[in-house]
Amino acid sequence: MNDFRQIISGYFSVASVEMISDALARAEVLLDGYRRYDQRPFVEHAVAVAGIVITEIGLGRNSTISCLMQDAVRMGKISAEEVGRLYGAECESIVRSLCSISQVDTKVSDEQAGNFRDLIVSYATDPRVILIKLADRLEVMRSLSIFPRDKQLKKSWESLNLYATIAHKLGLYSIKSELEDLSLSYLEPEQYRRIAQALKASEQQRDTFIGKFLEPIRGRLDQSGMKYTIKSRTKSIYSIWSKMQRMHIPLEEVYDIFALRIIIDCPKEQEKAQCWGVYSIVTDFYTPNPDRMRDWISIPKSNGYESLHTTVVTKDGHWVEIQIRSERMDAVAERGIAAHWRYKGVRQGGLGSEEWLARLREMMEHRADALEAASADHHPTDEIFIFTPKGDLRKLPAGATMLDFAFDIHTGLGQTCIGGMINHRNVPLKEPLKNGDIVEILTSRNQKPKTDWLNFAVTSKARSKIRTFLREEQAKAANLGREELERRIKNWKLPLTVEEAVTRLCKHLHIKRGIELYGQIVEGRIDLSSLKEVLAAQNEGPQPPLPRAKSSGERQQQDDKPDTLIIEEGLVGGLEYKMGKCCNPIFGDVVFGFVTISSGITIHRANCPNAASLRERYPYRIIEARWRAGAGGGSFNATIRVVADDATGVVNNISDTITQKLRINMRSISLASSERGVISGLINVEVPNRQVADLVVHSILKIKGVQKAYRVNHD
Repeated sequence: MNDFRQIISGYFSVASVEMISDALARAEVLLDGYRRYDQRPFVEHAVAVAGIVITEIGLGRNSTISCLMQDAVRMGKISAEEVGRLYGAECESIVRSLCSISQVDTKVSDEQAGNFRDLIVSYATDPRVILIKLADRLEVMRSLSIFPRDKQLKKSWESLNLYATIAHKLGLYSIKSELEDLSLSYLEPEQYRRIAQALKASEQQRDTFIGKFLEPIRGRLDQSGMKYTIKSRTKSIYSIWSKMQRMHIPLEEVYDIFALRIIIDCPKEQEKAQCWGVYSIVTDFYTPNPDRMRDWISIPKSNGYESLHTTVVTKDGHWVEIQIRSERMDAVAERGIAAHWRYKGVRQGGLGSEEWLARLREMMEHRADALEAASADHHPTDEIFIFTPKGDLRKLPAGATMLDFAFDIHTGLGQTCIGGMINHRNVPLKEPLKNGDIVEILTSRNQKPKTDWLNFAVTSKARSKIRTFLREEQAKAANLGREELERRIKNWKLPLTVEEAVTRLCKHLHIKRGIELYGQIVEGRIDLSSLKEVLAAQNEGPQPPLPRAKSSGERQQQDDKPDTLIIEEGLVGGLEYKMGKCCNPIFGDVVFGFVTISSGITIHRANCPNAASLRERYPYRIIEARWRAGAGGGSFNATIRVVADDATGVVNNISDTITQKLRINMRSISLASSERGVISGLINVEVPNRQVADLVVHSILKIKGVQKAYRVNHD
């Protein structure tokens, strides 16, 4: 602790030192009794992280206090609100974000590492949060030897795939390289040890070679009067290992183990000339490889990186990479604008991850005070990350709902989604999701996409799939409606084509398109009993006024007798009812109600096998009833008896006709063969009304080999 107090006294004002010292004392009390795996006080972790934040990253007072308090908040020893009251709103905000990141479960595959990196970034409402989290992870990795083996592997994977790549993007190359090397030492200990030993064994030989290689170059540079420095950089162990894996070569064939960097000190207007002057001096002594020449001075990289790279060979066959740049170019590169890979940013909140992190790098070029003043305006906000119950991570746009998430997982889940659970809380389809939510989808086989889903679906995938389904349903309804109309015209023996009938009906019913007419036929909104009179009148002389589709209110007011009961969902005239099992009525059937002694009203078909007996024995219990217009939007069970030749393919043809051609849900099929060479049995289907049930029967009768098909009075 004394070392830490010396650090803060050398970096901060007296007032800041007092606040940090207060936070340190409070953390020691709050974390008293908590131990690390090696039994050292847990508070030492917080102090070590704060030390990295101050000395290696360069953050200020509020970041330091947040480092000291975050573990106490995470363990529930003090609230974030209390931290805010004691040390200010910025500390409260930073601590909240740090605790949110700590709750992220990273048990994922390599393919999802990018999403997790974005998730970590998205939790940071302040740029300092990411930097503190990197410092926290670096301290953990430096102490990883005290952890159990399973923890070592998990934290090494996280450090390599999540935190090291963020550090690289931020320009924190020393932290990035250290995280990579430490991770590799636990993930691939044998290969790490082998490379480390080889580098150590060749260190003196390498230094001798570099000194001899540079001797003539230094002499010529001194003669030219240029101001310069030369740096020698040995590849990190992870970089060497990565190249071995990528190129499938042994260690002995990795020739660019080190690189030399010649940095000149000159005015900006002289940079190009002097860099090419250095290049000329180098190539006077060593032969360059033209294939390895990279001129990023004349045309800088898109990310702003400027440097002149060449690889030369000595007379004894050693290849050496040399980077030539100015001090300005080197400063820009060291701060992270140069990157060997590109972070996969997605546009968000006006700034993508790439742009947002680039802005952070720019802020890091200034003093720590600039970072302390950073606001949340730089935080990307138009994407969220959602977990499945199994821990898989999905990325969605901000504002996405439960329905969007269902479609993102699978189209089938989206089409049958009825709602779900967010963090174990039941929510409806349109519930918006928040970053980090754990979401479970609930479905129902009876659910289907509806037009109003387009009012709250956000993602293009969900909206596209909903529209596709609605178009298919419209086409299906049109097909059913057309076949029903065609069948009626044929049965009535009217000399009309379907097209002629549609044209006349649309004109007089004031319907714009035939597809709308078909839909109303299937939904039962058009009185089919009037169609014969209307179409016949069109051909026999003066036509009577044509009926139009009536609303439910008009039907009740104009068509119903005062004592006629209207069948609605769950009620008959305000009374509970149930369907008679003896005849299984469905919407569109001619029906009547029968008042039972103890079970309310039972609805029977007019041709129910029990109808005659009920009317004769209990006429006073009979109630006239009819379906409310539009009530056929639900689902009714219809049972169809089929008798057909016992021939190959007949059953498949029946099944395909129902499910593929008519797109009707077939609940069950039971057909058995007999000694007479026929098969017979029952098929149970779900239909919205009697017209569709009749259409199913009619379609089955058209199948070759089918002798009989008719609806029966029971399931």
